[in-house]
Amino acid sequence: MTAHSHHDQPFPKGMLVLAGMLVGSTLLLATTMRLTGTPPQSSPVLERAAANVAMVKARDLSFADQTDGSLRIIDASTGQTAGVVEPMSTSGFIRGVMRGLMRDRQMRGVGIEPPFRLTLWANGQISITDSTSGRITDLSGFGDTNRAAFAALLMEAR
Repeated sequence: MTAHSHHDQPFPKGMLVLAGMLVGSTLLLATTMRLTGTPPQSSPVLERAAANVAMVKARDLSFADQTDGSLRIIDASTGQTAGVVEPMSTSGFIRGVMRGLMRDRQMRGVGIEPPFRLTLWANGQISITDSTSGRITDLSGFGDTNRAAFAALLMEAR
């Protein structure tokens, strides 16, 4: 009895041609878009700027991991605790967003001290801005429940 090996069979040339065409067309499309100056797809940030949407409320917040695994949210203007995200709580969205923003800061050698600005806009959108990089993350596109987790932090602001 001999063992059958897949190495004996050549890879289908048609699949290789299709894969090559897919990669080539993707590169061609991306290059064409770049060279023709086609603007990027609209974003909530660009739409707000174009429509001159006013800021309704903002709050500067800092975030600190605690030894018990919770995430402490600190009002940067008062130093008071604005909220706590307990480990394994239903507010994991806040932890997830902040983990991504903090990873970005770590890559640039920035610490946790500078606050983030949480903003409610007149059109109902909520965004969080990293004060060190200017990176803006629109939070309204993640669903009502996730948006509400951050909205609650704004409602407590003076």
